[in-house]
Amino acid sequence: MNLCDLSPQYVRAIAPYPPGKPIAEVARELGLAEHSIVKLASNENPLGPSPKALAAIDNALLDIARYPDGSGFELKAALTRKLGVPGGQIVLGNGSNDVLELVARAFLAPASSAVFSRHAFAVYPLATQAVGAQGIEAAAHDYGHDLDAMLDAIRADTRVVFIANPNNPTGTWLANPELLAFLQRVPENVIVVLDEAYGEYLPQDKQSEALAWLQRFPNLVVSRTFSKAYGLAGLRVGYGLTSRGVADMMNRVRQPFNVNSLALAAAAAALDDTDFIARSYALNQLGMRQITQGLLLMGLDYIPSFGNFLAIRIGNAAAMNRRLLEKGVIVRPIGNYAMPEHLRVSIGLAAENTTFLQALESALKEQA
Repeated sequence: MNLCDLSPQYVRAIAPYPPGKPIAEVARELGLAEHSIVKLASNENPLGPSPKALAAIDNALLDIARYPDGSGFELKAALTRKLGVPGGQIVLGNGSNDVLELVARAFLAPASSAVFSRHAFAVYPLATQAVGAQGIEAAAHDYGHDLDAMLDAIRADTRVVFIANPNNPTGTWLANPELLAFLQRVPENVIVVLDEAYGEYLPQDKQSEALAWLQRFPNLVVSRTFSKAYGLAGLRVGYGLTSRGVADMMNRVRQPFNVNSLALAAAAAALDDTDFIARSYALNQLGMRQITQGLLLMGLDYIPSFGNFLAIRIGNAAAMNRRLLEKGVIVRPIGNYAMPEHLRVSIGLAAENTTFLQALESALKEQA
């Protein structure tokens, strides 16, 4: 008897999410010194975590023998102070991925469907498939979300629509008026998840207005994370903002201690570190210019990005990825996003960006 056959077919059919290669793994595989490797594969903040978050972690260490606050009261209170959203409308997650999965577990089932865009974040189809629901992939427009196509894809059994803004891995962005018009047309019985994991990297004139829409659209879930601009990817903490009813359903399927004590303390402190977010934004803007200018000099095309990464058209991306690994530079091939000719590179420190550009130029010459 094969015990795997006991698992539902839709679980057996899942292709696991491929994360970015860790530095230690590349060092082992290729015999490289870890200190010589540059990792620009996972959209992490090259500045590291907020100093205020580190101080909060130190204070919280003394209490790690105790379970965390399952309600996340202090973090929710900090979010309420900053965002003006009541605690009863906040759902905490083990990263924003967890928030996405909570939506799927609370509102999807084998007899239902979810809509997402081609080239959108890979967790959307994974979370949908994991509960036995059917994923419906809408056609993209210039590698970004085509909201008309997504609206047309909604069926009678559709319960969730996932939208990433900015989108990973393409970096494309939808303006507030487009999203508002979409929300006005979506059926009221369809949950719209607006995934804003990279929202802190948007300029002031493009910042999301989604929080103002929560009272008007009880079917809206806004998902955010501390993994990107706040530099807390290793602690895994995110949150969802929605109506009280939707939050209640999500909390019913949420594990009681899904966010650990250190993450709760660090996230609450990081929220107040506006100087750190401003430095992270400025560094990203400089790094984006540095890399795009370098790509233009090499004659390479890229998708203009509103995140902290770029998708670069490179031809045989898998082969180029291998060449870059051998030179000690970790980027992200995105063939699993139906983009086999593109590599995604995260924006790093100036020296890391330089190392990437030099390695890429060298690899291109070797390929010629």
